[in-house]
Amino acid sequence: MKSILKFHGSRYIMPHAAAIVSLEGRALNVPLRAPFTIATTRLEHVENAGVRVVLEDGTVGWGESPSLPPVTAENQSVLLSVIEEARAVLLGRSAAELPRIAARLEEEFPGAPSARAGIEMAVLDACTKFLGQPLYRHFGGASDFLITDITIPICEPGEAEELARQYREAGFEMIKTKVGINVDADLERLRSIRLGHPASRLLLDANEGYTPAEALGMIDSLRRIGIVPELLEQPVPRDDWEGLGRVSRESPIPVAADESCRSVSDAERISRDRLAQVINIKLVKSGVVESQKISAIAKREGIRLMIGGMVETRLAMGFSAHFAAGIGGFEWIDLDTPLLLAEDPIRGGYRAKGSRYELSHIDAGHGASIPWC
Repeated sequence: MKSILKFHGSRYIMPHAAAIVSLEGRALNVPLRAPFTIATTRLEHVENAGVRVVLEDGTVGWGESPSLPPVTAENQSVLLSVIEEARAVLLGRSAAELPRIAARLEEEFPGAPSARAGIEMAVLDACTKFLGQPLYRHFGGASDFLITDITIPICEPGEAEELARQYREAGFEMIKTKVGINVDADLERLRSIRLGHPASRLLLDANEGYTPAEALGMIDSLRRIGIVPELLEQPVPRDDWEGLGRVSRESPIPVAADESCRSVSDAERISRDRLAQVINIKLVKSGVVESQKISAIAKREGIRLMIGGMVETRLAMGFSAHFAAGIGGFEWIDLDTPLLLAEDPIRGGYRAKGSRYELSHIDAGHGASIPWC
């Protein structure tokens, strides 16, 4: 294992052998156990992109760029095209220059945040491997494990109850459920989830599906039947800032901004205008470097933190686990999508035991890789 080298300013002082000599992207296709339905889309299989970076000394870094249209701006073909074009930005640069690389990628590919995030993941994985440093320690080393929730998508009440029962038996204490298409159906599904897992903590994610009045009415209806969620995520459309603020002011439970927070400027607006009590950070919305800045703003301004993702394999989910565990202070962990996949194409990485993701065994980087034949 290489020793940790001196950190200077915004980059590590690393020898020339840390130069990036290769960047590749490949399709990363994985079937789901069952269709995954949210307010804005329905997904039957994952069509992401794997990212591979190689340094001059042979160190390999791995990243993943998820695709979930229309939630993400890019489909798989766009992801792969951007990754290929990004070679001109990366080749010959030091992996230690990630902040500068990230800024250049944003300048060149402003409409491709998921592709940029996957590249940033791979570069930082390579950098921390070169330095012999586990990724969670790079981010601060606050913890070496996380406890995730588990998600129940929009589905029939009977299926929701059975899933909740299975998750209770598997030891999950927190259930996140998708809502936002039909208030009455959402209420019925939540009643069923309560039957299947009476003691679970509950998070609701509307994925922009409600009007402000519907969101507030939903919370009031739940209160009357004795169900009190601890968080409502993105109740209204991304650009409905007035509506987001109204729900946040009038709701008796905290409101999280997800789709409404994709950049530092979004985070600053949410903070300045008190539009949400929580920010859900997703690396693929903003990139790794930008997400670090958002988390710093939230902590400075007293906004609570959640970590989430799109529909990702253990590689991107593992990277996010290192990010949240290392920085610390994330109250809600929503990194469960690998549990929804029918196959696991990833080697190594975190170890999952029920809802607990363990990172302590990882010696360098995020510890995961993709078979690359």
